[in-house]
Amino acid sequence: MSYQTLYFISFAVALLAAALATPVCRAIALKLNVMDKPAGEIKTHKESTPYMGGIAIAFGWIVSLFLIRASTDFPDGTLRSLRGIIYGALIVALLGFIDDKKYKGLGPKTKLAFQTVAACIAVFGFGIKVSFIPYYWVSCIVSVFWIVGITNAFNIIDIMDGLSSGIAFIASLAFLFISLPTEMIYVNFCAAALAGALLGFIPYNLSKSKKIFMGDTGSLFIGFILSCLAMGTSYTQMNEIGLFAPLLILAIPIYETFLVSWIRMRKGKSPLMGSKDHYALRMEKMGFSRRQILIITSCVCAALSVFAYLFTKTPLMYAVLLFVFMLACLWAASVKLASVKIE
Repeated sequence: MSYQTLYFISFAVALLAAALATPVCRAIALKLNVMDKPAGEIKTHKESTPYMGGIAIAFGWIVSLFLIRASTDFPDGTLRSLRGIIYGALIVALLGFIDDKKYKGLGPKTKLAFQTVAACIAVFGFGIKVSFIPYYWVSCIVSVFWIVGITNAFNIIDIMDGLSSGIAFIASLAFLFISLPTEMIYVNFCAAALAGALLGFIPYNLSKSKKIFMGDTGSLFIGFILSCLAMGTSYTQMNEIGLFAPLLILAIPIYETFLVSWIRMRKGKSPLMGSKDHYALRMEKMGFSRRQILIITSCVCAALSVFAYLFTKTPLMYAVLLFVFMLACLWAASVKLASVKIE
């Protein structure tokens, strides 16, 4: 059986497992009262909603990988990298679940500490790190910062139904398609399984009658996995600017993190404290509906992923022109969004 067929099976198994697990997790959350209550200034939903959707996503992803592992012989390097991602992802998922279950959540310093531990396990324990920096310690430190940053970016952007999970779904497919020719098998299997698990969860997240949030359990989990996948393949076979491809694929959560941090600091607030300074809430203030925001974000994310793919396949001159065009669009969007007043 070809690897391409196995990638599809991995996707399908994760989708089915997550789709079956999500309503179960919802029922358990309701029984255990693991609920996101609309209390406090930064909550945007109006009714108490069960958490634990992140557990269903993690379940679908893990089941898929273990099933494929049981039926396929992987190269040793693939197994080592898979273990590193699994261990780290489960640590941040547990951290997120504890944060979801606590009424006031964990403090930002506590969460950062555990995220750093998970990142160090992946980087120092299993060699999951950037390859374009020749100096070992510099490469490791940059990789830890990257993993912690992207993990938190998906947590920050998770303020509207389908937003974080939808972006992660598109990003997973982007990493899969870019990685396919390189035979980075662990990247391909992880990306296919994550995309399937997210697709199994998203319909419930968007449902009105059976709604469930993935919570910090899910957002930290998917952020950690995607940050590791971004470092798992090569982007520079055609030109060196292809190195920016992961930044394009993950551009929206990265942009959201910098935008929110910048606006909060301008107001004299800590960037680690919650607020309503998110781009999606600013778009809502401009008159867009939440469905429109989700559609626009998904289209932009898909377009950026296509651009990222082109970065890895086009000559340097065209890649540079494309990059300058996107920077101009980013600047224009930032000026417009920053001008919206949020109470």
